[in-house]
Amino acid sequence: MSDSVFGDLDGLLKHVDSKFSLVNVVTKRAKQLNNGAPPLTERVNPNKPVSTAFNEVRLGKIPYKRTREGIK
Repeated sequence: MSDSVFGDLDGLLKHVDSKFSLVNVVTKRAKQLNNGAPPLTERVNPNKPVSTAFNEVRLGKIPYKRTREGIK
């Protein structure tokens, strides 16, 4: 696994259906962490909530389910 923020992109995409969804999930989770939500993993850097959110997604700690299809 790479030490970059994204790490293994394929590993991240196993938990969401697209890169767009990944960005939305990570953004929402990073905002929650900034507002004081407890981290769901052991690997935490309080100064980098986006990295923590990516790590949580990579480990499958953030549930994601598409609720409806896009515009057709």
